[in-house]
Amino acid sequence: MEFNLFTLAFLVATLSYVITLLWLNVRQDKAVIKSFNAVPKEFEAKITLEDHQKAAEYTQAKLKVNHFEIIFSTVVLLAWTLGGGLNYLDNIWQAQSDNALYIGVGFIISLIVIGSLIDLPFSIYRTFVIEQKFGFNKMTAGTFIGDLIKEVLITLVIGLPLIYAVLYLMGEMGEYWWAYVWLVLTGFSLLMFWLYPTYIAPIFNKFKPLDNLELKAKIDDLLTRTGFKSDGVFVMDGSKRSSHGNAYFTGIGKNKRIVFFDTLLEGMEDQEVEAILAHELGHFHHKHIRKHMFTSFTISLIGLAILGYLINQIWFFHGLGIESPSNHTALILFTLTMPVFSFFIAPISNALSRKHEFEADNFAAKHTDANDLVSSLVKLYRDNASTLTPDRLYSAFHDSHPSASIRINHLKASEG
Repeated sequence: MEFNLFTLAFLVATLSYVITLLWLNVRQDKAVIKSFNAVPKEFEAKITLEDHQKAAEYTQAKLKVNHFEIIFSTVVLLAWTLGGGLNYLDNIWQAQSDNALYIGVGFIISLIVIGSLIDLPFSIYRTFVIEQKFGFNKMTAGTFIGDLIKEVLITLVIGLPLIYAVLYLMGEMGEYWWAYVWLVLTGFSLLMFWLYPTYIAPIFNKFKPLDNLELKAKIDDLLTRTGFKSDGVFVMDGSKRSSHGNAYFTGIGKNKRIVFFDTLLEGMEDQEVEAILAHELGHFHHKHIRKHMFTSFTISLIGLAILGYLINQIWFFHGLGIESPSNHTALILFTLTMPVFSFFIAPISNALSRKHEFEADNFAAKHTDANDLVSSLVKLYRDNASTLTPDRLYSAFHDSHPSASIRINHLKASEG
């Protein structure tokens, strides 16, 4: 490979990225250890020391695995780029055909498959060791394998045409190919967002209408008061895979669904479920999903425009270990290296996300009892073994939601 200035910039960015991630993990570990023997005062009445320590141990177990993942994934990144892995894989496909489109599609699909195989041991360990140890895993080996097969098939059915379309546009639409690719990717994202609730999610989980008539009446009244229309309220069999609880709404236009995990409903009072839903509706009321989509589409447009410049710069390819520049290698190089260069803007996006969470909480407090949302959140923190005392900087880089104490105190202040 040809070592150039961009190679140096990439190495510096990668080293900074790795050191920062490991440093943040160490800070998080210290924060958890520091509070191990004492439940924060605002949670003393509802969370036992045993539950608090379970959350700490769960957090530490995930951090230990993440330490290794960070180092291993960085080695893999360097092997693919500066180590010549991508160049070697590209040469294999170049020898198979003269058709640039077929070469590109084959190259990208094979890279996705290899990447999935590399990540598989970590996925197995997280599910059947960590989650199993702390009593969260409900997934059998059969379900795990079944999900894997489904994911592969969906990737092939949806991914192959999309990859082909993107590479075709990159090769045929001239200097401003990136604008056409952006339009296709934006349209694809909107289509998937519309299709997911009705056609994709049911491939993995079963959804049934909410059959608690008293709760359904409360929810219908809340929906009427907040002006929200949906395709229905459904219960998902989340307990098939995990005991973690959650709730969400998904979809766009008329194809919107409110979904509760069955694990969440088991431990909540009706008024607490109503408060959780009110929080989710707060995101809808404040148009957070629309704003997030606009931001995401804007960032993707800027990213593609940058790639439109880089694809014509020979130093970009040679500096990252590629001998023969091509559209498909440019796309992969950009995808692999972008997280390293963009990592340090994570606190900005997370701060915006936390602002949205506060707004949704305020909406819930306005339309339901804030105390019900507080009690439901405390139960979620307890049942999901979420640490109550995260490190401030770790949280800034990794958490899209406010930390437990900050969020609870904010809700109590709004109630007062």
